[in-house]
Amino acid sequence: MPQSYIKRILDARIYDVAVETPLDHARFMSARLNNRVLLKREDFQPVFSFKIRGAYNKLRQLSEEQLKAGVIAASAGNHAQGLALSAAKLGVKATIVMPKTTPVIKVDAVRAHGAKVVLHGDTYDEASTYAQKLVKEKGLAYIHPYDDPDVIAGQGTVALEILRQHPGHIDAIFVPVGGGGLCAGVAAYVKYVRPEIKVFAVEPEDAACLKAAMEQGRRVVLPHVGIFADGVAVAQVGKETFRVMKDTIDGVITANTDEMCAAIKDIFEDTRSIAEPAGALALAGLKKYVAEHGCSGQTLIAIDSGANTNFDRLRYISERTEIGEKREAILAVTIPEKPGAYKTFCKDLGKRNITEFNYRYADDLEARIFVGVQVSPEREDRAALVDELHSKGYAVVDMTDNELAKLHIRHMVGGHAPQISDERVYRFEFPERPGALFNFLTQLAGRWNISMFHYRNHGSAFGRVFVGMQVPAGEEDHVTRFLDKLGYRYRDETDNDAYQFFLG
Repeated sequence: MPQSYIKRILDARIYDVAVETPLDHARFMSARLNNRVLLKREDFQPVFSFKIRGAYNKLRQLSEEQLKAGVIAASAGNHAQGLALSAAKLGVKATIVMPKTTPVIKVDAVRAHGAKVVLHGDTYDEASTYAQKLVKEKGLAYIHPYDDPDVIAGQGTVALEILRQHPGHIDAIFVPVGGGGLCAGVAAYVKYVRPEIKVFAVEPEDAACLKAAMEQGRRVVLPHVGIFADGVAVAQVGKETFRVMKDTIDGVITANTDEMCAAIKDIFEDTRSIAEPAGALALAGLKKYVAEHGCSGQTLIAIDSGANTNFDRLRYISERTEIGEKREAILAVTIPEKPGAYKTFCKDLGKRNITEFNYRYADDLEARIFVGVQVSPEREDRAALVDELHSKGYAVVDMTDNELAKLHIRHMVGGHAPQISDERVYRFEFPERPGALFNFLTQLAGRWNISMFHYRNHGSAFGRVFVGMQVPAGEEDHVTRFLDKLGYRYRDETDNDAYQFFLG
């Protein structure tokens, strides 16, 4: 059955607009995983995504009459950009229906290529339904983002390039899946030309429509679809793509948000480029495959499928990366409510680096702190840290896998503390280096009771701490002299409206 696509792929005429992208050796990733890891850099395309291949190939198959009437598509962004640029190249009018949740960078890029953008619905499926309505109303030719043989063939040229660029031994190729156009094209070509190479489909855990279809032997519609990886946020795999993939892929791997974020960082460290979540999905799957199978010395290829992401999403991605790499443990720890307890706790952590420290006074007996601690990627290290703290008498709850804690609670530890009197609050900056927080606490410990504490290591040159201290009336000058002598940049924020309104 895959052979029916071979001639289509070989005949695909895409290089009027698309480019042959490099197959890069990921040196750092290869060393970390003890395998040869290669990245197929589809972020090098003119629209920073592989989607231009299938879109242009499909347009070249249309009649003059169809092209004259104009084309339409529904897309979360990358297919939209590919079709918009392809249509501009051929002088064809294009309308793109995009979900309202599509990153602005993709919407603006589509408009910049001259296409008309219609924003409708929150998911691809809602946008697709509306696009079909416009097809009937205006007689436009619908260009499906994945479920079309000509689109699949265009995407299949990715595999053609990979096998030409690396004619040597390949153990496995990892392909991101939304509707399945890229994976179907890659799997059809690879399994016909080099059947010994394994092809793995990779999906987000919260949009795993192919996995569900493979398990049930038929296409199913997911009740809910996560949109973090918007480029693959599809509720149902394509009919034609599923027909191809069910007989050609070697398995489906799913990755969660944290694992995708970690893969984005991995790609950055090797290429200095920033993949979008869907673009890093295949590498996240590759890493999971290596971890689960313990393989080494193999040649593994991940398709970096795109780089269209909003700049402001990088803050969230960075926040989740350490957990995705399993390099940060998030713990809720109970310590005694007494001067010096913070310093003792930091000392008990040994040389482990604290990444976050949140606390607000609650009562006179116990202090509950929200703390992030760097650990090594092995799960045993995280468990060892929890056991170590238990052995030293601390009550500890591991919240590393707790979505509520990671998404919300870490930013909400605090509130008014009516039992606290004479509280003054200060904002500090100190050079960020290993042990900096411990040194800061050592100098501060035991002087005045700490009633509030917030610290988060953001990887910047300076550590920033927000501290509340109980300063009895008449001692304000003593505090000022002490802080001046401390040598850190600081600011008294006691009269700050934000503190007074929410914490004071």
